[in-house]
Amino acid sequence: MNLLLDSFWRAAAYCLHPRVIALSFLPLVIMVALALGLGYFYWEPALDGMRALLESSAWVTRLWGWLEGMGVGNLKTVLAPLIVIFIVTPVIVVLSLLIVAMLMTPALVALVAQRRFAQLERKKGGSLIVSIFWSLGSTLLAAIALVISLPLWLVPPLILVLPPLIWGWLTYRVMTFDVLAEHASKAERVEIFRRHRGQLLGIGILTGYLGAAPSIVWASGVFFVVMAPFLVPVAIWIYTLVFAFSSLWFAHYALAALERLRLESASATTVGPEIVEPLALGDDFSPQQPAPAPPAALPGA
Repeated sequence: MNLLLDSFWRAAAYCLHPRVIALSFLPLVIMVALALGLGYFYWEPALDGMRALLESSAWVTRLWGWLEGMGVGNLKTVLAPLIVIFIVTPVIVVLSLLIVAMLMTPALVALVAQRRFAQLERKKGGSLIVSIFWSLGSTLLAAIALVISLPLWLVPPLILVLPPLIWGWLTYRVMTFDVLAEHASKAERVEIFRRHRGQLLGIGILTGYLGAAPSIVWASGVFFVVMAPFLVPVAIWIYTLVFAFSSLWFAHYALAALERLRLESASATTVGPEIVEPLALGDDFSPQQPAPAPPAALPGA
């Protein structure tokens, strides 16, 4: 618990470092360019397709009639944009995580290592190719979990539990591997995963809940639809900062855990020096062999 809290406060302090703030704008620029580009080409077709899908549903038609009778029929105009946004949000989250993991995490880990763990040996137990396959495999599993769990999101308590849990698991898998790739050997990485799985998963889940902060932006309803070109970059930057903070938290925790693991291994393998009696001058026998017996006494002596 001390290691968990210590790494938390250190990560929060590092977020104020000018280098961290500057790095957070690189994924932002990439994501904003990607989001605006896709929105320019596909926003209207996506809205038209969603409206057609909603109008073809009988129960949605009855819902429109009921809403108009209640005097809130204007919700019909914003429902399709909000549904499209809610569908796109998980894609933005996953892409933000992967971009931060590829562009920011190595630089943030190097910053933490330089300032706190300069003496920690780099064993390079994870290559870039392995890291990419690990991240893609974890993302695929998280995407499958999201698709399977979508019907459960309609249950009010579960929508507050399932998405952060899935984001947290994905963050824990990707960030822990990337943090340890440069410094830990494969055996050390496996051991840290085994020993600290609960704490690392807890960090991932907590940062997953922090990643839900942009939902406040989505929840602004009609205002968000009108101000989307301005609010989308804000939301993406929040995602970027949250994942940057999680990278720093994982870096401080995992590297400190690695340092402790190596200290334990060093103390366990340390053996005291063997004490050997020195030989006297003229001794020509090995210390492992017994000294020759004295000659037997002659008869009559």
